[in-house]
Amino acid sequence: MLEPLANILSMIMWPFYDLTQNWWITILLFTIVIKVILMPLSLWVQRNCIRMVEIMPEANRIKVRYFGDSEAIGEKQNALYKEKRYHPMLSLIPLAVQVIILFGLVDVIHMITDNGAPGTEFLGMVPFEDGGISWVMPLLAGLSAVALGFAQNRINPLQKEQSRAEKNTTNGLSIALSLFLGVFVAAGMAFYWICSNVTAIIVQWLCNVIINPRKYIDYAALEESNRDLEALNSLESAKSKWWKPNPLLKREKQDYKRFFSIMDKHIVFYSEGSGFYKYFRGAIEYLLAHSDIYIHYVTNDPDDQIFKIAESEPRIFPYYISEKRAITLFMKMDADVVVTTLGDLDNFYIKRSYVRDDIEYVYMFHHTTSMDMTSTVGEYDNYDTLLCTGPHQIDEMRQIEEIRGIKKKNLVATGYDLIDREIADYENRISMLASNSRPTILLAPSWQEDNLLDSCVDDLIQSVLDKGYRIVVRPHPEYTKRYRARWDALKQRYADRSEEELYFEKDFSSNDTILLADVLVTDWSSVFCEFSFATLKPSIFIDTTPKVRNPNWRDYGLDSTDISLRNRVGKSIAPADVREQFPVVVKDMVENKGRWRGQIEEIRNGFFFNLGSGGDAAGEYLLETVLVHQEEKREDTSNNRRNDKPQQDDGKAA
Repeated sequence: MLEPLANILSMIMWPFYDLTQNWWITILLFTIVIKVILMPLSLWVQRNCIRMVEIMPEANRIKVRYFGDSEAIGEKQNALYKEKRYHPMLSLIPLAVQVIILFGLVDVIHMITDNGAPGTEFLGMVPFEDGGISWVMPLLAGLSAVALGFAQNRINPLQKEQSRAEKNTTNGLSIALSLFLGVFVAAGMAFYWICSNVTAIIVQWLCNVIINPRKYIDYAALEESNRDLEALNSLESAKSKWWKPNPLLKREKQDYKRFFSIMDKHIVFYSEGSGFYKYFRGAIEYLLAHSDIYIHYVTNDPDDQIFKIAESEPRIFPYYISEKRAITLFMKMDADVVVTTLGDLDNFYIKRSYVRDDIEYVYMFHHTTSMDMTSTVGEYDNYDTLLCTGPHQIDEMRQIEEIRGIKKKNLVATGYDLIDREIADYENRISMLASNSRPTILLAPSWQEDNLLDSCVDDLIQSVLDKGYRIVVRPHPEYTKRYRARWDALKQRYADRSEEELYFEKDFSSNDTILLADVLVTDWSSVFCEFSFATLKPSIFIDTTPKVRNPNWRDYGLDSTDISLRNRVGKSIAPADVREQFPVVVKDMVENKGRWRGQIEEIRNGFFFNLGSGGDAAGEYLLETVLVHQEEKREDTSNNRRNDKPQQDDGKAA
C-alpha cells in the first residue's frame, strides 16, 4: 500500500545522492525539502494555534465562570470553538504526516541497504537487532526530541501558553516516540527523524516570522485570565501528601447533596471560615428568637463553630463545602435570601445563581470604615442589599453609585452587632483591668506589604522595653500563614524576654488582648475601631504605606474614615519618628485616659446605627425580606395553581 509513496520519496532522494554521493547528507537534504513542501501545512497549523491562543482568555473566563461544572464548561467551549472556527485536532496533522513519511521511508531505506552498496552498512542497522554502535541512534533521537521540546515551549504560540502538565505530556510523548523509533527502526530512518526534529525548530521560527503571533494575540488579557484561573485552581492546594485521600471529601459530598435535597430554602448564610460567624451572630439569634425559620449555613471550614452551635439548635442546618465546590453550589443556588461577607460577588469566583434570578443577595459588612481605598472597584456592585453599619457608608455608597453610574442598591441602616457585643463584653471585664500589674501595649498590625512588623517593629518594641509596660504582639493570622519565617525570626530575637514583659499572641480566636489593652498600636488595620469604640481608649497609628485596593479611590471625593479617624481617636506617627515619639505618646495616653474617653464616645455615637441593637436590626430586616419573598410566592401560586403535589417546605426534608 505504501509502495507508491516509497517510489515518490525515492524519486526525491536519488538526485541528492547523485549530487553528494553520501547517504547521510542525502537524508538531511531530503528532510529539508520535505519541510519546504509541507510549509503551507505548517503555516495553516500556525494560524490554528494562534487562533486558539486568541480565544484562550475567553476560554479561561468560561472555566472561571462555570468552575466545577464540567458539562457547562464543555458546552460553552465547544460553542466558542465553533464560533471562532478553531479545530483542536489540527495541531496533530504534521505529526501524522511525519509518521506516514516515516513508513514510506522503510522501503526506501531497504532499497538502499539491500544491495550492500559501500557506505550503507550502518544505514541499515537496527539497534534492537544489531546492537553495538547503532545504539547511538536512540540516544541522538531522544536528544533531538528534548531540543525540539525546549524550543517549542518557548517559540510555539500555543505550546508556550500551555500548562506545565500539558507541556510535559507533549514533550514526554515526543521523546518516547523518538526513543522508540531509534531502537526499533533502521539507523537511516532514525537519522531522518533526528533531522526532522531539528529542522522543525527552524520551521517554527520561520512561521513566527511569516505570521507573527503578537499581531493577533492580546497577551495582557491572556495573562490576566491565566492569573484568575490559576488562583481558582490553587484555592484548595493539598494540605496532605498527594497520594493520601482527602478525608473530608465524603463529608463534603454528603453535605452538598443534602443542601440541594432541601427545597424552598428561605435564607442561606455563607461563611469563609469559623471566624466569620461573629458577623452573622446577632442576625441569626434574632431570627431564631422571633421566627420559626430554618437557617442554612454554608461554610468553607470543616471545624467551623457553627457545627457545635447547631447541635443545640435544630433550626440551624450547617454544611461543610470547600471553596472549590462552593463555586458550583452558588451557581446552582436556590434560596430566597443569601447573606455573605464576601466582596466581589459575580466579579470573581463566587457567582450569582443561574438557576434563580429573584434571589436577594445581602452583603453584611465585616468592617465599619469606608468603601473607597480598601475596597476593590465594583466590590459591592452585584449585591442587591447592603446592611450598613453607619451613616458614612450610606453616604459613600450613594456617591460611588452616582460617580460610576451604577444601579442603586438597597441600603439598610442596621448597625454593627460585633461592636455592640464588644462594648458589653468590655464593660463586664472592667474589673479585670484593675488587676493588671503593668499597662498593656497591644501591637496589632495588618498583613499587607510594608506593615509595621516588616518596617519598624524593633523600633517600637525597643523604645518601650524595660519601661514598666507589658507589650503584646498580635499579628494578623494571614501574616503568620504567609510569612512564617519572618514571624519566627521576630520571636527568636526576643526569646530571652519573659511573657509578662513581651508576649507573642498564638491564639486569635479570642479578643481578650484587644479588650484588655491600654493602648493599641496598628498601621492600616481596622482593628482600631473594635478597640477604641469598645473601650473608649485611644489608638496609635504608624503611617506605613496605606493599604490601597482601589488605586483610583480619590476619584470618589470621599472623606475616607480610614484616614480621617486616625487623628480623631488617636495619634499618627511616621515610621522614621517611632523611636523618639512612640514612648512619649504611649506615656501620655496611659496617664491621661480620661481625656480621650469623652471625645471617642461622641464620635462613636454618631458613627454607628442602632448602637446596642445592630444584630436585632439586621435580623429584623432579613426576616421581613424572607416574609416578602414568601408572600410573593403565595401570590404566584394562587394565580397559577397546578395539580402537582406541593413540595415539602424549607428544611423539613432534611
